[in-house]
Amino acid sequence: MTVALSGTISFSSCIPSLSPPAPRCRFFYTGHKLLTVASMGADLIREWILSEGKATQITGTRSIGGGCINRATRYDSDAGSFFVKTNRSIGPEMFEGEALGLNAMYATGSIRVPKPLKVGQLPTGGSYIIMEYIEFGASRGNQSVLGRKLAEMHKAGKSEKGFGFDVDNTIGSTPQINTWTSDWIEFYGVHRLGYQLKLAQQQYGDYLIYEKGQMLVKNMAPLFEDAMIEPCLLHGDLWSGNVCSDKNGEPVILDPACYSREPTHVLADGHSEAEFGMSWCAGFGGSFYNAYFEVMPKQPGFEKRRDLYMLYHYLNHYNLFGSGYRSSAMSIIDGYLQMLKANV
Repeated sequence: MTVALSGTISFSSCIPSLSPPAPRCRFFYTGHKLLTVASMGADLIREWILSEGKATQITGTRSIGGGCINRATRYDSDAGSFFVKTNRSIGPEMFEGEALGLNAMYATGSIRVPKPLKVGQLPTGGSYIIMEYIEFGASRGNQSVLGRKLAEMHKAGKSEKGFGFDVDNTIGSTPQINTWTSDWIEFYGVHRLGYQLKLAQQQYGDYLIYEKGQMLVKNMAPLFEDAMIEPCLLHGDLWSGNVCSDKNGEPVILDPACYSREPTHVLADGHSEAEFGMSWCAGFGGSFYNAYFEVMPKQPGFEKRRDLYMLYHYLNHYNLFGSGYRSSAMSIIDGYLQMLKANV
């Protein structure tokens, strides 16, 4: 059981027009260097592997990277390998949210995700999560298979609670509020766009983007006319760094941010089209979309809503990484205000 995480991906390849944005933190494989960890925390992890993990001996530990938020370690044993993330300053709530999201996706039996096995608190402060270790292949896999499997997850993961998730989570380090809401337009306007706009106002004093963005939120309902909107389980942060394949070529997705909830990243129950909000940095091709829409038919107005879902992520990148993303967000807002004939 093992989960290796993908390599660092440059954002300059996603948006060449932007002056270099700060890269998103990723875990990356650093080779076979043995890792020394604080003994008390390591003892808890080793104890679990040697009991509930069904191992009789641990044959090695290896660092497989360090991000800006968590440390990642591979534990090898005679019962297989395990992927462990630790955080020395944040309690188990973050990893509990991540485990909820991964379990929700795993339960659909569709696309492969690493199965969470244990979340716990470190005795010296902080927390850890133990997961299945997946051996990754050399490529991102077949785009058609990825599109079909993702659509199968959306179709299988429909919620009767509405739009939201059982817990709040984060996208990057930005909080995501996942209060259950019966209306998608309200949920997306208040808890996604509205939250990011307010953050930009508070963080940068950017009243212009806040006022124009709120005007868009108030007037965006016509963009959803004739569309059937059902709450589906979303990954929520589907960019190229969160998509890979296992050694058999089957697609694997990582770091969810569900709205049916959201963990270390995004997961939740939301409109299926919101899954494509990071498409500007995902590299999805025609075969991906064709296969997806064979399972989840394209809804009327899909093209005109596309940028609306990208806007959330541009705003989040603006709030996380600074002004390099502001012009992209403002351009989308202005375009929609013109389309909808709304004026601030």
